[in-house]
Amino acid sequence: MSKDSLKVIDNRTDETYDLPITYGTYSEDGAHVRSADLNQIKGSDNDFGLLGYDPSYVNTASCSSAVTYIDGAKGILRYRGYPIEQLVAESSYLEVAYLLVYGELPSRDQLDGFSEQVNSQTVISDDILSFIDGFPKGSHTMGMLVGALGGLSVFYDDEGDFGTEEAQLRHICRLVGNIATIGAAVHRRSAGLPYVSSDPGLGFYGNFLNMLFGTEGEAYRADPVLERALEVLLILHADHGQNLSTSIMRGIASGGADPYSSMAGAAAALYGPAHGGANEAVLNMLNEIGSVDKVPAYIERVENKEVVLQGFGHRVYKNYDPRAAIVKETAYSVFEVTGKNPLIDIALELERIALQEEYFISRQLYPNVDFYSGIIYQAIGLPTRMMTVLFAVGRSCGWLAQWKEMLGDSEQKIARPRQIYTGADIRDYVAMGQR
Repeated sequence: MSKDSLKVIDNRTDETYDLPITYGTYSEDGAHVRSADLNQIKGSDNDFGLLGYDPSYVNTASCSSAVTYIDGAKGILRYRGYPIEQLVAESSYLEVAYLLVYGELPSRDQLDGFSEQVNSQTVISDDILSFIDGFPKGSHTMGMLVGALGGLSVFYDDEGDFGTEEAQLRHICRLVGNIATIGAAVHRRSAGLPYVSSDPGLGFYGNFLNMLFGTEGEAYRADPVLERALEVLLILHADHGQNLSTSIMRGIASGGADPYSSMAGAAAALYGPAHGGANEAVLNMLNEIGSVDKVPAYIERVENKEVVLQGFGHRVYKNYDPRAAIVKETAYSVFEVTGKNPLIDIALELERIALQEEYFISRQLYPNVDFYSGIIYQAIGLPTRMMTVLFAVGRSCGWLAQWKEMLGDSEQKIARPRQIYTGADIRDYVAMGQR
C-alpha cells in the first residue's frame, strides 16, 4: 500500500479500498483524492458508487489551476506566484493582466504591444452604444453591464472562433478593452449623461476616468493619485481563484459558449451582495449606521443576529484579507485629493471594535477587500450602483485567464455536478377528479 494513499474500509461490505493521494504545488493544502475514485466503492453490484456530497463546493476542487494561489489561514494572495503586495507596489493593471493571461511578466516590448491591443479595443461600435441606449435611464448599471456583455456576441462575427491561441488572445484583448468602455457607458446611461468617446492616447486608466467623468470634446486630465487608486483596485480585483463568478465563467464556457456569453454569466454571478455586490452592501450599511456613536448599537445588533456585518469575513480568508490592508492605505491617499469621506470614520470604528470582540475573533471575521473599496469609489465620485461594475472591469482579465486555461485543460469536460435525490419514490398519476 502506498504511503500517499487513503485507506477506506466500507463497513457495509467489509471491502478495503486504496485511493491515491495526489498533490498541488503545496502539499500542506493541495493534497486530494479524485472524487471519481469513490465510484469503485459500492454497496452492491447495482450501486452507482459512492458520491462526495459537498453543498456549495466548500471542500471540492473543480479544476487544477496555475493562475492564483490563496492561503486563507495565512492571509496570502499571489498571482502566478507573485505576492499581491509586490504587484500593487511595482506593477500596473495591464502588466498584471498580461501576467495572468500569459503566465509570465512581460518584457517592455511585450507589455507595450499588449497595452496597445487592449487600448485600441476601448473604441467600440456605435451600434453597441445604441444597444445600451435601449435600457431605461436610471437602470442599475450591473443589469445593463450583464445585458451588454451578453449582447456583444452578436456584434462580432468571430465570437465562436476561439480554437487557437491567436484567436483566444484576440478575444481577451477585445473584452478587457470593451468592458472598460461599456462600464463607463452604463454609468453615463444610468445617470442620463451623454457618452464620452474613448481616447486610447490617455492610457487605460486616464481614458477610463475620462469616459466616466469627462465631457465630450474637452481635454480631460485625471488626477494621478486617483488614476493610481483606480489602478490599485483593478489589480486587487483581477483574480481570486475559483470564486463564484470565475467558476461560472468556466462552467458556461465548458459547454462551448463563446467568451462574451460566458463573461455575461460571470458578471451576473458577481452581481449578488454576497459576491461582487458586497462593497455596495457595505456602503448601504455605513449609511444606515449614520455616525460613529451609533456603531456600538449596530455591533450589538450583529451579535444578536438581527443584521449582518457587511464587508467582514470571507469563505477563504480566516485571517486579515491582504487586499483589505492595501485598500485601507489607498483610501487615505485618495482623501488627500478628494477630501475625507465621512464614512471612513464609521468604518474604522467598526473595524476597531470587531477586531477586539470575542464574537468576531472566534468566528474569524476580519475585514475583506469590499470593506474599504466602496469608500474609495464613492470618494472618486462614483454612485453606489457602480461599485460592482468597477469590480467586473478589474476581474475581466482574471475571468479570461481562467477561461483560456480551461480551454487548454484536457481533463475538463462540460460541467455537470451530481445531485442527491431526496424527492418522492415512484408514484402513479392521479386524475384531476380524484385528487
